Amino acid sequence: MTSALLFDLDGTLVDTDHLHLEAFNHVFGRFGGTMDRAEYTQRVMGKANVAIAAALVPDMPIAEAAHLLDEKERIYRALVRDLTPIDGLVDLLDWAAGQGLPLGVVTNAPRANADLVLDALKLRGRFQEVVIADELAEMKPHPLPYLTALERLGAKAAHSVVFEDSPSGITAGTRAGMPVFGLMTSMSEAALIAAGAALAIADYRDGRVRGFITARRAP
Repeated sequence: MTSALLFDLDGTLVDTDHLHLEAFNHVFGRFGGTMDRAEYTQRVMGKANVAIAAALVPDMPIAEAAHLLDEKERIYRALVRDLTPIDGLVDLLDWAAGQGLPLGVVTNAPRANADLVLDALKLRGRFQEVVIADELAEMKPHPLPYLTALERLGAKAAHSVVFEDSPSGITAGTRAGMPVFGLMTSMSEAALIAAGAALAIADYRDGRVRGFITARRAP
C-alpha cells in the first residue's frame, strides 16, 4: 500500500476549537486578558504547547508554564461532551475503507485529548495509526509527525493526502511532501490557500475531495 489519508484532529475531524478557547481563557485570562476566536485562531490554533506558552506568557518559567498548560488541557477534557464529526467525514471514511486506503490521525494534541475525542466521536477504530506529535522529537509545523505517519502506514507522500485546518498543520503536511486540504472551520478559504493548502473545503461533502484522492493514488 502506497497511499494514505492523514487527518489532523481538532478543527479537522471535529470542531472543538471553541472548547479549547474556553479552557485557555479560564487559565490564561488571569495573565493578560481573554482572547476571542479570531485571536485564538491567530495565536494558538494548531501550535505546539511550548510555542503557545512562549506566545502567551513569554516571561514565565518553563515549568510554571507547563503546569498551566496541563491545567488548561484538564479543563478542556472536562468540557468535552457529545461531539459531532465534521459533515461528510464518516461517509468519506466509509468510502476510503472500501477503497482499501489506510487512515491516520496526526495531532499536536496530548494523547489523553486525542483518545477522549476519538472515543467521543466513536471513530477510534477507523484509524490504523494515531501519531501524537509531542511523543516525537519534533511537533508541527515540523514535517516529522506526518513523515512518521507515512512510515508507520507504509505509505508514500507522492500518493497521499493531508487534511488540516491550521497554518502549522498545513506547513507540516506540505513540508512532508503532500498536498493539504484546508478545512474552513476557523479560517477563510483565502487564508488557508495563503498558508499553503492545495484546496479549501467547508466540509467533507465537497465533491472535489474523492476525485482528488483518486487522482493522487498510486497506479
